[in-house]
Amino acid sequence: MLLDMRTPRAVLSAVLVVLALAGCGGDRSAPRIWAADVCEALSPWRDEIDSLSSGTQQQMTAKTTPAQAKENLVRLLGGAEQASETARQLVEQAGVPDVDEGSAIVDGFVGSLAGVRDAYGKAKKSIEGLDADQAFYDGVGAAVETLNKEYDASALDTSKLNSPELARAFDEVPECR
Repeated sequence: MLLDMRTPRAVLSAVLVVLALAGCGGDRSAPRIWAADVCEALSPWRDEIDSLSSGTQQQMTAKTTPAQAKENLVRLLGGAEQASETARQLVEQAGVPDVDEGSAIVDGFVGSLAGVRDAYGKAKKSIEGLDADQAFYDGVGAAVETLNKEYDASALDTSKLNSPELARAFDEVPECR
């Protein structure tokens, strides 16, 4: 009976199953490749966040109407929210680094970026909900204060994700400089 089942189609199916199972571990990246992918994902995100910070400062001191400031701040915060989500997706797509606790490291990065994304989204909604009157700037101050607290709370705790291989990789790859 066993010989009857060894048709070319059965053999091909068995080979495909073995290759598919072997590919399940294939989403693990060498530390240097993973670090390069993560740094490439985070570079535009950092630029967007820097732009948001300076843009927010300018909006808080510019001689604009509250309605103009509201529109500009909502746009800036929406851009930071989207940039954070894009970075989160790219880090997730980088796969799992082939190091001890690789999955936890990815989860930490992805979770941190999701927290940042959510903090920007919440600040954007808070400012969208403000009336564009003289009390507007007080509401913006409160929204930015909450944003800063939530941003800090979402920071990646690297003390729990210690990987000498990744630390070396982040120091060595040009994408991270």
